[in-house]
Amino acid sequence: MNVATIAEKLFLKVFGGNEGLTNEVSGGYTSDLLSDVMGHANAGDVWITLQTHKNIAAIASLKEVAAVILVKGFEPDTDTLAQANEEGIPLLGTTDETFEITGKLYRLLNG
Repeated sequence: MNVATIAEKLFLKVFGGNEGLTNEVSGGYTSDLLSDVMGHANAGDVWITLQTHKNIAAIASLKEVAAVILVKGFEPDTDTLAQANEEGIPLLGTTDETFEITGKLYRLLNG
């Protein structure tokens, strides 16, 4: 399943990084600690977080995650969006709480 399909099925807003919407998704990872994501997220994961600063795009690129979902209606700042567009990392958003969107993603990927 690719990022565009996940965004459509979970009603996610696409903020940027459209170039990566064809990225294949192999799993998910939920964390707000950048060091945790650096140490444990896998390439192809969708990373779910409430962090919105520029470093999330850098970490997402480094770990080759398929996309980043921002929760609770948070939106990326200008620098984050520019970095995500440059790196081709899709930045998605939801008004759902972290727990809710994590469960929805899990069900979708393992349904």
